[in-house]
Amino acid sequence: MTQQPAAIPGRFICIHVLQPVPYANLNRDDTNSVKTVQYGDRERTRVSSQCWKRAVRRYFQNTIGQQALRTRRIGVAVEKTLREQRQWPADLARRAGQHIATGSSIKADPPSNDDPAWSTNAMVYVPSTAIDELADIAEAHRDQLQAAKDMKKGGKSILPTDDIDQVLRSRNGVINLFGRMLAEINDAGVDGAVQVAHALTTHGTDIEIDYFAAVDDITNAWNDTTGSAHMGSTEYSAGVFYRYATIDLHDLLRNIGGDLTAARELTAAFIEAFVLSLPEAKKTATAPHTIPDLVHLTVRQDRPLSYAAAFEQPVTADRTGGFAAPSRQVLDDYATAAGRLLGGRGLLTSGWASLETKDLKGLGNRADSYPDLINTAVTAAFAPGDQA
Repeated sequence: MTQQPAAIPGRFICIHVLQPVPYANLNRDDTNSVKTVQYGDRERTRVSSQCWKRAVRRYFQNTIGQQALRTRRIGVAVEKTLREQRQWPADLARRAGQHIATGSSIKADPPSNDDPAWSTNAMVYVPSTAIDELADIAEAHRDQLQAAKDMKKGGKSILPTDDIDQVLRSRNGVINLFGRMLAEINDAGVDGAVQVAHALTTHGTDIEIDYFAAVDDITNAWNDTTGSAHMGSTEYSAGVFYRYATIDLHDLLRNIGGDLTAARELTAAFIEAFVLSLPEAKKTATAPHTIPDLVHLTVRQDRPLSYAAAFEQPVTADRTGGFAAPSRQVLDDYATAAGRLLGGRGLLTSGWASLETKDLKGLGNRADSYPDLINTAVTAAFAPGDQA
């Protein structure tokens, strides 16, 4: 028997991460430049929340064994399923995909030079199982599709809009956690239970330009010319990032109907994914596969609390030239000061795990490993009853 979300009023898990990242470009802008932010009068390297959240979501999906698809080409996916898995003739499968794409309340754009398929006017975000469910709708109306014509601009789908919309409303643990914006279909939107901040370095960074050249192997072997076949440049930077996310447990329980067991599993999986995921941009050229230097988890019952302000004054390197150790100390100092200023209000429990050898008392109880830290925080967060 599930408990109602009211069993855990206003409870949040805050995730604070310090992570050194070597020479890399995890997140580029539209000119292929490293993303930055001016903070505390110093330029910092930045990784957008959207970028890191995608990496988190992919890790999270693999952990819980559920997949979600974000696409405008839902009709193409149905067409492929009908053709390859259900042995429909190619022309009939294509027609079914057209009618699926145009049959929902979202409507669809006709083919263009950029996209030769019918594409929904808005992105849909659905469980991967939705493709088979939409294919089932096509199966149920196969006779009508065989008698119908290919979709034309301004045409009307012969498939039932209510049935298609109902599939597009479906959701799983991924969508319940991360949320979904879909205004075109009533009751399809889902308020996400997680909030993710842009990651930024704790200190000022300089953007470095890497000049490179590529040699033509055949030309080089024949020795018939000098120089390179291609020249270019790429931007990179390096630094210690502060990363932050929070999970609103009340929102999560509301989204999943109060199922505490599922909520615990989703929460633990998300924290692990946030801690251990890494965006994959330029990975073949940089392989920046570090793990966090420090992870600090807090369970709060008043409001989320980010420690980004700890680094508004940029960290300066210690005498050995590193930023990791002083960043850990600044985080500990800020957590201590913030806790004192708030009078301990709202904090249920806190803990940390790190490569650090000395004690960081402002971060709570030390754990030996990330799994132990996560398990302790999740257990405290879902303790029965209101601890306010």
